[in-house]
Amino acid sequence: MRGLALIFVVGALLSFEAPKLKRTRISDDISILVPVGWRPMDELDFTERYPSVRAPIAAFTNEDRLADLSVNVSATQWPDANVELASRFFKASILNTFDRVSMISEGIREIRGHRFIYFEFESTIRGNPKELGQEAPILGYSYIQYLVQPGRTLVFSFHCPRRMKDAWQETARHIMEDIRVK
Repeated sequence: MRGLALIFVVGALLSFEAPKLKRTRISDDISILVPVGWRPMDELDFTERYPSVRAPIAAFTNEDRLADLSVNVSATQWPDANVELASRFFKASILNTFDRVSMISEGIREIRGHRFIYFEFESTIRGNPKELGQEAPILGYSYIQYLVQPGRTLVFSFHCPRRMKDAWQETARHIMEDIRVK
């Protein structure tokens, strides 16, 4: 019986097909890969997911509105483009945003001549037992990458529920490793 279960699991893994990606121009100097079938977020999506004054440059979501990909300009600028210092600052910000963070990978890497800071992690935001409908914790998977340039910091983010991590992790990594900035 265990052998049959193992065959089923291996067959399911082998039949999983990674989503197709399409190069999408975000601005004159930025392009990223976006999963085919994803759509640009609308005003409702922006209001729910980005409750700040500054809207993202571009943001996309899957048909279920559970996974999303965005490109934004951070309010924090680093005039000297000190990537190592910025990395420590952004990590502290991530750790303060969530109740619990488990880093999968982090570091600084070069992509097409640019040094990117990246953080791949699972997060937990505790639920509120006093609020109806908000009792359960929110478990997430995120891959965030920063490009610090004089005068601006670009933020590339991929988020989905933790239960969907296995389906999206390799795609998120591929997207982040193929960002193009002129």
